[in-house]
Amino acid sequence: MARYFDVHPLNPQPRTIAQVADMLRDDALIAYPTDSSYAFGCSLDSHTGADRIRSIRHLSDKHHFTLVCADFAQLGQFVMLDNVAFRAIKAATPGAYTFILPATKEVPRRFAHAKKKTVGVRIPDHPVALALVRELGGPLLSSTLLLDDAADQVTDGWQIKESLDHVLDAVLDAGDCGTEPTTVVDWSSGSPEVVRVGLGDPSRFE
Repeated sequence: MARYFDVHPLNPQPRTIAQVADMLRDDALIAYPTDSSYAFGCSLDSHTGADRIRSIRHLSDKHHFTLVCADFAQLGQFVMLDNVAFRAIKAATPGAYTFILPATKEVPRRFAHAKKKTVGVRIPDHPVALALVRELGGPLLSSTLLLDDAADQVTDGWQIKESLDHVLDAVLDAGDCGTEPTTVVDWSSGSPEVVRVGLGDPSRFE
């Protein structure tokens, strides 16, 4: 049964954030709010989290996981950026974008794309997500909370608790986050390619 945490969307309670960060360090899988929708998250050091996300979402090993980072300095540890990408991505973050870039050696091989050696990265514009990543001291390995068998995607933490109580360790409820995922920009070839149009304005990368 998942633990349920009701958090303030703008000023998340530090004690609650610390409790959830401790759970993440202990291999927990959580659902948490972002600026685009709710997401699954686990520590980058988790031994089970990625497989649990794949199982819930019925994903293959080709799925691009996303590293949710607290700031651009942290993001730069995990992906390789040239000057053009650096400037453009820095100007768009924090925001509802996911960028696919070549992974550095800081990314465990099992989390990078098997063939392309790439990984998704983003900095969300949401106080709860940012507070959690800062408290954790490292990125969250994440995937958008999409459910194949849901007639309507869940938009509130209590709905997630009801639907996924048996497969999650914790749910952070910060109210309605909507269901529109991030805009995904693949920059792994040296120039931007919008591969999914979502909440972030794609025109700046077209």
